[in-house]
Amino acid sequence: MSNYFRITGYHKGKDFSFIMDCNGAYEKLWQFSSYLVKQGFEVLEVGDSDKFLDGNVRRMDVDKEKIGYWCIASGKPIYKAVEIDGTSYQIVQVGELYYVPDRNKRA
Repeated sequence: MSNYFRITGYHKGKDFSFIMDCNGAYEKLWQFSSYLVKQGFEVLEVGDSDKFLDGNVRRMDVDKEKIGYWCIASGKPIYKAVEIDGTSYQIVQVGELYYVPDRNKRA
């Protein structure tokens, strides 16, 4: 199991969404998720690198102390179906960046 984790979240009070990654900062996915919930965020999508497909979001290098913020945008994330290599997936998009949160879920 990988400890490369990606989370898409939303902050209702400030009306913004984000995509964040960590690669070594947390041993378990629930620890990363719990940290964000304690900060007042709603976790919308969560997974390790075995679950998601990158889309146009690059991966961060190993860093045992930092979380990577790939994007922040006003409002909630956008969900839509796209075709990638002949397969229809549901993507989540924040600003200009998008990825497939669950490679096993078809749109």
